[in-house]
Amino acid sequence: MHTRELIGKLTLQENVSPIENNKIQNTFVLHIPNPLATYYTTFSEINNPNSVLFLTKKTVSFEGILRVTKMINEAFELNLDGAKCEIRIGNRKYGGIRVKNINKFSDIEKIQSSYMKEGFEFERNVRINKENEAIIRVNKFFELNKVEDGIYQSPNNEDRYYFVIPKHMTWDQFRDLTFDIKNNVSVTNFDIAKGIFYENDGITDMLRIIKPNISFDMVKEIQQKYLDRLS
Repeated sequence: MHTRELIGKLTLQENVSPIENNKIQNTFVLHIPNPLATYYTTFSEINNPNSVLFLTKKTVSFEGILRVTKMINEAFELNLDGAKCEIRIGNRKYGGIRVKNINKFSDIEKIQSSYMKEGFEFERNVRINKENEAIIRVNKFFELNKVEDGIYQSPNNEDRYYFVIPKHMTWDQFRDLTFDIKNNVSVTNFDIAKGIFYENDGITDMLRIIKPNISFDMVKEIQQKYLDRLS
């Protein structure tokens, strides 16, 4: 199976919750629970962090985040996945660092302090509800196994697929189209996000699907629904 490595962005809508403890005092830190956690884990395992967002005072570079994350991983023998992100909650926009693979909530303050020591300044705490809908855009690396033209599977998670779409959609267009498709497709309980790959000849628009035990036939069915609407 042909493997590709690309840089791109992923835009998704998630419920976020404020982290009140296990952080540097009076900083703004959010948690994104795994939307499919109940499918993958037992109840007792759900309390591990999924994705943590450290909101920063200033926009920080992807390069800077990658360099410091590598330093933290080497210093503490961790496997953190750090990425640049933008978060919109209501009318407020923030920049930040999205960190995955934190082993437990009690590790968050140590990791946040390590970023701070390298010059990152964090946003002051903002009071929000326990669950807030946020639009999150993440710069990240993608490792992809090509399944067929325009369809890829993650080599690290067989339940995660990506497929190319023929044109760009705004977030509102994507949201409305996805609502319609989810009500007119036999596949249920899948999570979908929109994104882009940076390639030599420009930008390629794509969608990412996650569903426990998803089959290739399911992916093809969902793909065809989007292609039909976008043609």
